[in-house]
Amino acid sequence: MTTAFDSLDLAGAKTLSNRIVMSPMTRSRADGPGQSPTDSTAVYYAQRASAGLIVSEGIQPSVVGQGYPSTPGLHSDEQVAAWRKVTDAVHEKGGVIFAQLMHTGRIGHPSLLPDGLIPVAPSSVAAKTQVFTAEGPQDCVAPKELTPAEIQQTIADFVSAARNAIAAGFDGVEIHGANGYLIQQFLSDNVNLRTDEWGGTIQGRIRFGVEVAKAVTAAIGAERVGFRISPGNPYNDIVESELSGLYGELLTALSPLGLAYVHLMEGPDRELTLQLRKQWQGAFILNPFTHPNPTGHESLSLVEDGTADAVAFGALFLANPDLPARLQQAGPFNTPDPATFYGGDERGYTDYPTLGQ
Repeated sequence: MTTAFDSLDLAGAKTLSNRIVMSPMTRSRADGPGQSPTDSTAVYYAQRASAGLIVSEGIQPSVVGQGYPSTPGLHSDEQVAAWRKVTDAVHEKGGVIFAQLMHTGRIGHPSLLPDGLIPVAPSSVAAKTQVFTAEGPQDCVAPKELTPAEIQQTIADFVSAARNAIAAGFDGVEIHGANGYLIQQFLSDNVNLRTDEWGGTIQGRIRFGVEVAKAVTAAIGAERVGFRISPGNPYNDIVESELSGLYGELLTALSPLGLAYVHLMEGPDRELTLQLRKQWQGAFILNPFTHPNPTGHESLSLVEDGTADAVAFGALFLANPDLPARLQQAGPFNTPDPATFYGGDERGYTDYPTLGQ
């Protein structure tokens, strides 16, 4: 029987020491020059290097891709140099880390962007939600509808960021196609109102995400590319219909690329998860639906019963930097403290004790 503590091969190029994945979690602490990570970021990720795979916080591939204050980029030389300190720290501890490339699309605000830029989207439909800014929470604005030429430029931005990620020492990248950000906005019914080749039919709506994946794999190699999805997730004012057909077609289009993995953030529909798991022939990482509780020890059984090849943990990794060791011993587990999660300190959440202390 395969367990979460067995190794996992990613597309024949990288072997993970275990099947426990640290989920990407936005930190909004990129306070270095030019939206770059600081030394505390290196401490934070190195503390968690015993994960089989770390997926970084969302990193914008371009200036206009930023949707929150103090989130990091991978579109400048100084950002690449700063991320190199982070990846070196993780590798020194024996870890594997992928950069999550996250373009937030219409989720953002002009006050977060320079030079009079406004957020962009497949169609000019404002999200019925708010984002944090230096002036406090602000309503999302009506975004600029991307032209076909701007769509191609956005794809090129993902490619450039992926190349920068490899130059910064990341082992690969995860394309963020979930949580109501740009790629999922193209997938949705309520944001993508286009009637050209980038919308309308299911084939049109999946096209942007597929073209991003094709271009990034051509640039850095499919074995270095993962893809995250969250079927039916209404976060950030997203509406999707025909989930089985939509995501079935998306995975069908992605399958020939030979990606390192698909990372599914699950909703309450386990049957859809099982359908997509059966369809996907590569590594399948599952962030299981455990609301209102964080993913815990009981989710390790999803590897044992074949539901997933690896399980992603979020909040529990914040409070337990040595989470794989704690999971192997079935505890004890520190309880995540929301005040520490949102505020933190420059030591990278080291207030949480590790095993043996």
